[in-house]
Amino acid sequence: MELTLSIPALLFPAISLTMLAYNARYLAIAALIRQLHQKYLETGSPAIALQVKQLRKRLSIIKNMQATAIFSFLLAVITMSLIYVKLSFWANLIFGVSLLALMVSLVLSLIEVQLSTQALSVQLKDMER
Repeated sequence: MELTLSIPALLFPAISLTMLAYNARYLAIAALIRQLHQKYLETGSPAIALQVKQLRKRLSIIKNMQATAIFSFLLAVITMSLIYVKLSFWANLIFGVSLLALMVSLVLSLIEVQLSTQALSVQLKDMER
């Protein structure tokens, strides 16, 4: 199959929407960390300190999700440039790496969603008592 300009261009909306979703998760966690920080200053609760530790881990995963998605986007642009200058071997190679980076980003997203779900389960169990 020949790689044309339209194929890597198809990644643009997908990666852009992914970045929007990742940014929304980042902003939500940042707001939660700010709230918990204020509560921790008021109460000094070790439970809040533990929650902040988990949020730090999730924040790190989100940072890596965003970085790999941006890397994928950049490689898609490079692929289009390589197609334009008719360097098809390199275009195919770079596009493959771009797809791989997008997959890594999505796997990281899955991991972060799992951690988020576990945190919510803990909160729900606490409420049921």
